[in-house]
Amino acid sequence: MDGTEGDTGVTDSGRGRCGQRRDATSRPRPPLLTYGLIGCCALLFLVGPASGLLPVHGTGEELHRAQNAYFERWGVLPRRLWGGGWRPLLSPLTAMFLHGTWAHLLGNLLFLFVFGGMVERRMGGPRFLLCYLGTGVLAMLGYAAAYADSDETVVGASGAISGVLGAFLYLFPRARVTSVFPFLFFLPLRFPAWVVLLFWLAIQWGALRGAADGPGVAYLAHVLGFLLGFLGAWLGFRTDTVVRPAPATKGEPAP
Repeated sequence: MDGTEGDTGVTDSGRGRCGQRRDATSRPRPPLLTYGLIGCCALLFLVGPASGLLPVHGTGEELHRAQNAYFERWGVLPRRLWGGGWRPLLSPLTAMFLHGTWAHLLGNLLFLFVFGGMVERRMGGPRFLLCYLGTGVLAMLGYAAAYADSDETVVGASGAISGVLGAFLYLFPRARVTSVFPFLFFLPLRFPAWVVLLFWLAIQWGALRGAADGPGVAYLAHVLGFLLGFLGAWLGFRTDTVVRPAPATKGEPAP
């Protein structure tokens, strides 16, 4: 899935959830928290051993050992998480800012860039950050509880970004998303957000059901994060009412 908000990917119908049309002359404020999260994840990856860019981490086997030690120190290890002590309990928070490969990093940050800005503007900075961190931590904890005996370290912002996708589905169901599907010869096509996001969720659920040989990719964290993000947006914004323009009185122009 590709695209960015506005001219390059995601477009809204022109009305907020309260039905008020934006002023055509005003520019939306930049989603600083979204950009900050993207920058933080990118910076930590570049200076960490996973990128393989800094000579200080070594090469070959030395680099491989440095990567394993780095992820075991800051990632979520389900077996260790429930073994007691305060430090492992912080690992769901630290793990969501780490990524294992370039593809892992770029894929997650693309989704955050595409969907995060509109969710941040709609929720406001504090609630957006709470949604991001809260869904990310809870998704990691849910995954660790399901695979409590696993010795496989889990890192990545997938659970948190899945929470942003779930919130986006509730807040902007009529937005349109430019998507690229390999089985359609990579043609860029526009679909309603609810179609794209539910299709994505179905893929994650299918992959989770098919992962019978072990944890592997944390599909469960993806599904949990998405559902938690949708639920959080519903709880926070379900009382919003649509404000319709009042009918014009005689002799006045219609709004």
